[in-house]
Amino acid sequence: MANVDGEWDCVTKSPLGEQKSVLTVRSDGNTFTGSNVGAQGTLDIIDGKVDGNKLTWKSEMKVPMPITLDCSATIEGDTLTGQVGAGAFGSFPMTGVRKG
Repeated sequence: MANVDGEWDCVTKSPLGEQKSVLTVRSDGNTFTGSNVGAQGTLDIIDGKVDGNKLTWKSEMKVPMPITLDCSATIEGDTLTGQVGAGAFGSFPMTGVRKG
């Protein structure tokens, strides 16, 4: 199993500009918990799943509007690449690097 645990400095390219955040991942077998903390507040990880080096999860965004985000990421070494799906607003690329 890939080492997906840790804190990741992430950037999501959204229509509101680049959104910086820190994604925290704590895996337990094929599931994970954690949060994604940025300027818009803290988004808890909901239904986090681990499949090798691939992560999928949901988060409930409250600001600037309530929406469920569908997220996915692939971790290779100290690099994270993924997508943040925002329903009718489309999907936005996310990149990150492991902190520390």
